[in-house]
Amino acid sequence: MPTPRSLFRPSARLAPLALAALCLGGTARAQSLQELYEAARSYDATYLGARAQSEAAEYQAAQTYALQRPSVGLTASANRNIDETPYSPSATRTSSTTTPVTVSAQQSLFNRPNSLTIDQADKTVEVAKSQLQAAEQDLIVRLSQAYFDVLAARDTLATVQANKKAISEQLASAKRNFEVGTATITDTREAQASYDLVVAQELAADNDLHVKQLALEQLVGRTGVKPWPLAQPVALPPLLPADLNTWLGAAEERSPSIAQARLALDIAKLETEKARAGHLPTVALTGSYTKGRVDIDTDPTSHLSGSNTNKAIGVTLSLPLFSGFATQNRIQETIKLEDKASNDLEGARRSIAQSTRSAFLGVQSGLAQVKAYEAAEASNKLSLEATQLGYKVGVRVNLDVLTAQTQLFNTEQQLSKARYDVIMGDLKLRQVTGQLGDADIQRVNGLLAR
Repeated sequence: MPTPRSLFRPSARLAPLALAALCLGGTARAQSLQELYEAARSYDATYLGARAQSEAAEYQAAQTYALQRPSVGLTASANRNIDETPYSPSATRTSSTTTPVTVSAQQSLFNRPNSLTIDQADKTVEVAKSQLQAAEQDLIVRLSQAYFDVLAARDTLATVQANKKAISEQLASAKRNFEVGTATITDTREAQASYDLVVAQELAADNDLHVKQLALEQLVGRTGVKPWPLAQPVALPPLLPADLNTWLGAAEERSPSIAQARLALDIAKLETEKARAGHLPTVALTGSYTKGRVDIDTDPTSHLSGSNTNKAIGVTLSLPLFSGFATQNRIQETIKLEDKASNDLEGARRSIAQSTRSAFLGVQSGLAQVKAYEAAEASNKLSLEATQLGYKVGVRVNLDVLTAQTQLFNTEQQLSKARYDVIMGDLKLRQVTGQLGDADIQRVNGLLAR
C-alpha cells in the first residue's frame, strides 16, 4: 500500500541499535516472516491437528454416501442333518448335507432420513474447512506475535545497552569532575545508582530476549532463528479501508466464527427435517440369488442328490405406524436445538462485531500513538541536547542529564513497541473479519529489512 513517508519519521538512534542487536545471536542467516511461516505450517502441532481433522471430516462424509448406494453381500454355509426313527417294526436313519451360497443385494429407492443425513455430512465438511481456515489464521497471528516479540525484545535490549553506555560515560564524567573539584560526590552517587539500575535492566532484557527467542523457535521447529528487523526508515501503511462499516460487512460475510455458527444452524434445521421424516415410509429394492447342493442318504440303500437354485427380487415398503410418541418428542427436541443454534449465531455475530470495532479502533489509536511517540522522540532529543549543554555550563546537574537520557531511551523503546503493536493490530483485525491470509504475510514481509 502506498504510504506518505511524512506520516512516520524514522528513529535515527534505533536504526543502528537494531542492526547491532542482530549480531547478538551470532552469524546465522536471518529469516523473513514468510520463510518462518512456511516452516511453521509443516511443524506446528495445533495447525497440523486442525488439518488432519479437516481431512478426516471429508472421509467421514464419504461414508454417508453409502446410504444411497447398493449394498451386496455373500453368504455361504454347509449344513449336515441326521434324522433317526427307532420305531418298530423298522428303524430308519436319514442324513442330509446342504451347501447353499447366496448373493443378496439391496438398493434404497426412497429414504428421506438418509438423504438428510448426507446433506448434514456435507455441511460438516464445510464446518471443518472453516475450522481449518481459522487455524491457518491463528497460526499467522501466533507466528507474527512471536516474531515481533523477538524484535521488540531485541530493541529493548539494544536500548538498555545504549542507555547503559550513556550512563557509564556520565558516571565517568561525574568522577572526573569530582576529582578536579568541579562537582560534588552527589553527582557521582546519582550516576552510580543509575548505572546499577540499568545493569539490572540489561539482565532482565537479555533474559526476556532468550525466552522470546525460544518461543519463536519452538513454533517453527528451528534453532538459531534470526528475524528480519523493520526496514529503515520505518513506513507503516495506513489502515485501509478506513471505514468501520466496511470492516463490519466483511466480518459478517467472511468471519470463520460466524460461518461455523451459520453452518451449525443449517445442520440443526436439517436435523429437524430428518426428525419429521420419521413419519414417512421407506422403500427399498431387494434381490437374492441362491445356489446350493443337497445330498440325502436314507438307510439302508436310498441316496438322493442334486443342485437347487433360488432367485428372488422384490420391493420392500416400511411404514411406521406408532412409536410411542418418540418421533413427536424428537421433533420438539430438534426444534429447541434449532433455536439454540439460531441464538448461537446471533451471539457470534455480536461478538465478532464488537471484536471488529475494538480491533479497528485499536489500530487507529496505535497509528496515532506512533505519530505521537515520534514527535516525543524528537522533542526528547532536543531536551537531552539542551540538558547536556546546561550541565557543561553549570546550570544543570548530573541528575538532570541522567533523567533526560533515560526519558529519551524509554521513548524510543515505546515507539518501537508501538510500531509492532500497530502491525499486529492490523493482522488481528483481518483475522477477526476473516480476511487474513498469505497475502498479508507478504505485505508485512515488505516492511522488513532484507
